[in-house]
Amino acid sequence: MKKALLIIDLLQEYFNKGLLADHKQKLTISVNELVDTAHQQNIPVIWVRQEYKADLSDAPLYNKKHNKPITIKGTDGCQLLPELHYIKGNDYEIIKKRYSAFFKTDLNKLLKQLHINTIIIAGVNTMTCVRTTAIDAYQHDYEVILALDCVDSYDVEQHNNSIKYLQYAVACGKHNNEMIKLMQS
Repeated sequence: MKKALLIIDLLQEYFNKGLLADHKQKLTISVNELVDTAHQQNIPVIWVRQEYKADLSDAPLYNKKHNKPITIKGTDGCQLLPELHYIKGNDYEIIKKRYSAFFKTDLNKLLKQLHINTIIIAGVNTMTCVRTTAIDAYQHDYEVILALDCVDSYDVEQHNNSIKYLQYAVACGKHNNEMIKLMQS
């Protein structure tokens, strides 16, 4: 089993207010625990960031229709949370323009180059970017493990529904204590 840790959209803008702001410290501690283990075990860490042009010309229809400028390129909002244990020059970074980290990115190519067959997924928001990325990983024939302590959302009901769905059909969910053992094996 050749694993990679994929961390989706732990971006500053998403943690400014609301439920994600309330959960920020707990989530970043849990994510950093997996990142540190991945680094120690030479498991590739891939950070996925969403960013759009200021004019929203590369943004999804919803953002364009509602003039919703989020995670704009060149702003702090599209940058990773500074407390994350990202190692520049060692870790990988993928920029995405839609929910799935696979959609029109080089993620699948990178995973193939690294000979990955198992993807551990962490990040936000569970019902959109985490869910669609997990489904696309599954459709690309990767084993998918959902890091249950490392995914979150601003909507608790949709988060729970997505966790339930993903574990039913797409992914195996594991808590950090199980994940660390798996990563060390």
